[in-house]
Amino acid sequence: MKCIAAMILSFAAISLSAASPLQKTVKAHVASEYGKLFELYKHLHSHPEISFQEAKTGLRMGREMRALGFDVTQNIGGHGVVCVLKNGRGPTVLVRTDTDALPVSEATGLPYASKQKTIDDKGLEVPIMHACGHDVHMTCWVGTAKVLTSLKDKWSGTLVFIAQPAEERGAGARMMLADGLFRKFPVPDYCLALHVSHDQPVGTLGYTSGFAMANVDSVDITVKGVGGHGSQPQSAKDPIVLAAQIILDLQTIVSREIHPLEPAVVTVGSIHGGTKHNIIPDDVHLQLTLRSYSKNVREHIIESIKRICHGQALAAGVPKDRLPEVKLKDEYTPATYNDPVLVKRINGVFAAWFGEGALIERKPTMGGEDFGRYGTTEHKIPVFMFRLGSASPATIKRAQAAGRPLPSLHSSIYAPDPKPTITTGITAMSAAVLDLLKK
Repeated sequence: MKCIAAMILSFAAISLSAASPLQKTVKAHVASEYGKLFELYKHLHSHPEISFQEAKTGLRMGREMRALGFDVTQNIGGHGVVCVLKNGRGPTVLVRTDTDALPVSEATGLPYASKQKTIDDKGLEVPIMHACGHDVHMTCWVGTAKVLTSLKDKWSGTLVFIAQPAEERGAGARMMLADGLFRKFPVPDYCLALHVSHDQPVGTLGYTSGFAMANVDSVDITVKGVGGHGSQPQSAKDPIVLAAQIILDLQTIVSREIHPLEPAVVTVGSIHGGTKHNIIPDDVHLQLTLRSYSKNVREHIIESIKRICHGQALAAGVPKDRLPEVKLKDEYTPATYNDPVLVKRINGVFAAWFGEGALIERKPTMGGEDFGRYGTTEHKIPVFMFRLGSASPATIKRAQAAGRPLPSLHSSIYAPDPKPTITTGITAMSAAVLDLLKK
């Protein structure tokens, strides 16, 4: 980390000395706007809203963009916002931010830390925190719009800025598309997004060419049995034992059925069954997350789960009318595939603006991000989500001294270093859009 930080400072100095007039103009504009943007960031951070509840956040994003001259449409796909600005002939570029927060109790100790709570869709009171950096994303999104509207003589084309809800639930992109995002508004030629990274130093930009994030599926399994007294197991069909056998067999899908070079994950994240020591219950409930990249691997995993569940139940003598129920939840998120040609082009822009040392190639992950869905429609739009370093030198130093990893995304103590993170994010996204729409 120390080596990377030193390289960044070195290349930043070189980049600054060789900066073009446009680069200097953008950086000066970002610097002059930062005070107002920081106030926006603090407001968003201290007033988070969880997925499907982003009403006030959506209204604030719309208000910010309307003031910049965008044609704003609220409530697309729930609390989504679509903002369009036409500036002559040329390509159309979509820039996306996500707006939802997480049910996490903040423990950062920041003076603007969230103290918000809400009632979730299960009727439970939960705390709320922007533990995934969506407040940074929104601030960079507004900041980029400010830069681009101030430089309309430098580019030609159409901007489609969207504020997407429910990313954390893998539903927002699907809902916005279903509500006519690519029917009611200009169809983009390129889609861009950024995402903070907890393990990159501030000033760095991460990239992955090709598959970057995985398909995500959620599966609910109800393992059924025949209940009875714990002292008389021969009179019952124990679903707890059956569930245990199913869980162990599920582990063989990846290890014995999927090619070793194909990424795949099958994780049982929840198991619930029974009420008392001496009662064999009627059923047990399992919750799974599945991760993959290819369509064939995804389909193979799903069918294998069904086969294993039914096969184990039949082997245990469970009646045919009590076979396990396997339900694939309507929360599928497709893999994010960063278009290699677009990645190469934008990386060239980043290298010119920030220096080669600011670029960090990242390995693909099995995490999910529904931004990739915008590239899977019939339009086959090239998409690119890049990573934005958010760890301050002090945070890195403390973690190294303590011998522990940096606070991760979704952690109650994740706190990005605001100024360099936000200014780098705005500058990078502005540079990318200006290149795609250059005259």
